[in-house]
Amino acid sequence: MPMIKRLAKTYLLIILGTIYFENALAADRPNFVWFTSEDNSVHFSRIYNESGIRMPTIERLASHGLIFDHAFSNAPVCSVARTTLLTGAYAPRIGAQYHRRSRLVPMPEGAQMYPWYLQQAGYFTTNNSKTDYNVIVDQGWDESSPDALWRGRQEGQPFFHVQNTALTHESSLHFTYEEMLNVENSTSSESINLFPYFPDTPTFRYTHARYLDNHLKVDNYFAEYLAMLEEDGVLDDTFIFYFGDHGGVLPRGKGYAYENGLHVPLVVYVPENWRHLVDANYGDRIRGFVSFVDFAPTVLHLAGIDVPPHMDGSPFLGQQIDLEEVNERDQAFGYADRFDEKIDHVRSLRKGNFKYIRNYQPFNVDGLWNEYRYIMLAYQEWWELFLSGELNEIQSQFFRPRPPEQLFDLDNDPHELQNLVGDSAYTEILSDMRSSLSNKVKDINDLSMFPESVLLEEAFEDPVSFGRNNADRIERLIETADLSLYDFDSVRQEINLALDAEDPWQRYWALIVLSAFGEQAISFVQRAYYMAQNDEENLVRLRAIEFLALIGQENPSQLLPALLTNAVNEVEATIILNTAVLLKDFAGYDILIDDEMIPASFGSAQRLNIDRRLNYLLSN
Repeated sequence: MPMIKRLAKTYLLIILGTIYFENALAADRPNFVWFTSEDNSVHFSRIYNESGIRMPTIERLASHGLIFDHAFSNAPVCSVARTTLLTGAYAPRIGAQYHRRSRLVPMPEGAQMYPWYLQQAGYFTTNNSKTDYNVIVDQGWDESSPDALWRGRQEGQPFFHVQNTALTHESSLHFTYEEMLNVENSTSSESINLFPYFPDTPTFRYTHARYLDNHLKVDNYFAEYLAMLEEDGVLDDTFIFYFGDHGGVLPRGKGYAYENGLHVPLVVYVPENWRHLVDANYGDRIRGFVSFVDFAPTVLHLAGIDVPPHMDGSPFLGQQIDLEEVNERDQAFGYADRFDEKIDHVRSLRKGNFKYIRNYQPFNVDGLWNEYRYIMLAYQEWWELFLSGELNEIQSQFFRPRPPEQLFDLDNDPHELQNLVGDSAYTEILSDMRSSLSNKVKDINDLSMFPESVLLEEAFEDPVSFGRNNADRIERLIETADLSLYDFDSVRQEINLALDAEDPWQRYWALIVLSAFGEQAISFVQRAYYMAQNDEENLVRLRAIEFLALIGQENPSQLLPALLTNAVNEVEATIILNTAVLLKDFAGYDILIDDEMIPASFGSAQRLNIDRRLNYLLSN
């Protein structure tokens, strides 16, 4: 009987939707407003966490709408997350996964950003005002500026508007010691429930309290725009999406593929006149998983516009979308690559309450120096306490090499501290999550299997075509990288074959595998010595040097400068300098590098990242 009722309801929605949209004019479509706050995860709002702060405006929206308990940014940093929203496509598939980008990439062939499709259907589209995209776009917004508002539309014209605020942005926590001592927060530092991986210090408590205060500023900010919608008489025709543009900015949040970096608040206000498009009741909590790739398809679907084929996501609201089906969705895919000068390569998959993280370069520790990030006093203090040996094991994890893969049971370990890889009770779950993520990166032709410097030279003219044309090659690189997930003796021969491969990037990944195994791979030392000095590819030599240095078999200080001199572009130099900082801070080598080793021909595209690394190496 439940199945019959469900089918009947679905058919009724289809019939009603077809009748409506066949007779709809542009002016008869719903409006949309996105309230976007920067750098917020679910952990700081009372809607999601009893330790969070009350946000009355957002709670009002929720009482007349829906609360999504499992909404995720696909990336934990702004430009990549925003590009995912804009395109509805996975950033590593379209070459938009790096922050800041080394080059703007084109949209997939024949594709436009989602506001363009709304424009074609008669919408007035406005953005106030952040863009920060990693793709080339020149169409879609009727207005995009700090003054943009829906009020410039023609009478009766439907509108789509983005209202963004940086009141909770990372920079809002860049206060000084003097300010911390003299400016009192509204939230008491004593009331804070610190995350267990933080040291319990006045700095961390004050920083957390300041961040909660900033959430209330965000709420008051959006209250003004909600009042404008009411004043204009359009609230009953306007879907309002409130969400964070990625996770929170306390240390180990923004920039990292943990829940604090990816799990965002999402509240959708459902207007009275368009309630029939939503298969739910006011105030319902939606347990199904939705990601940023789904947001653009959802808005287009609610507007009665076909979702274009380049989009990877699926609508979660609108006609013919059944709430029961949405609540059965239980997966979210995440990605974290270069963040300014800090280089990493992480993919994550959440299935229900299990979280799997694949660290493709596990030696690139989370806490590796990143200039902008370490402006925050809490980051500085955390690093200093680690260096002085004052942290416990859990607090020190941020500054330790990670395993190639991690599995967490979020029901029992919401802060992702206890890795279950190796626990026989979870063998079947691990196998399923491992294969699911591996299949995902293969399915999207994940371009990060090539170094970014290679993509800059060979792929960024048309990233999607490059990925499609190199799909078999990418699959081989993934399978080589995944050798690090198995018993060393069982994959020794495959590592040998990969080190002999004609494809330099297969050799590159084989050396990363050796670094992941560490001293278990000491039998490959002589092979690595030869490759460090003779391989024809600069970055293959880098990975050989890195392996030897990490296991204490070679001092890299004499070898790295030659690699810098031979770097083909700014990004390759940044990759080499990233390794130099890693080996200096976490392997104890004295790395002497200066500006004269950087090719003079390099332009300014990535010069800031080079300068940041050079300044750090020269001053520490």
